[in-house]
Amino acid sequence: MNSLDCIQQATALCEALRGQLTADAHILAEFYRRLEQISAQIHKNMEVRDVAFAQEFNDFCQTMRQDTDKQETAWAQIRAEVRSWHKDAYGADTALPAKGFNNKAKTLSRICDEFLTEYHRFYRLYQGYTAQKLNVWLLTSCAETLNNLTDKILFLAREIAKNAERYRGA
Repeated sequence: MNSLDCIQQATALCEALRGQLTADAHILAEFYRRLEQISAQIHKNMEVRDVAFAQEFNDFCQTMRQDTDKQETAWAQIRAEVRSWHKDAYGADTALPAKGFNNKAKTLSRICDEFLTEYHRFYRLYQGYTAQKLNVWLLTSCAETLNNLTDKILFLAREIAKNAERYRGA
């Protein structure tokens, strides 16, 4: 795979991860709303009406873990490919795609921050909730993995953009 194809693949993976994180943040916000209602019902000694919450939340966490593992594997391959490049791999045709990838990585970083905000919001509410067993540890693991992965992607994008600019005339 040449450098241009690798940058285009990385950009596509970045967009896919951004879409996944955006969707997961919205789902997590919905789980927060539902947990808030359940907690209020428990606090008022009312019967909890949302009986499917725990199962749906645990399924969401399991699916998210699988998606995160797939992303991690794909990005490890991309990073290994980029590490093998020499300065002659950065042709004049890589500068613009590299800048585009860098911009996509910055957008991904912002989306990851939004996801982490939703996660922390949910986690604060969950700490006082003991009525059902939820796999929040799995959500915590995914959040940490996604944060670390996003940092690596952002670093990789910056390095590619910097090297593409530096070596484009070489």
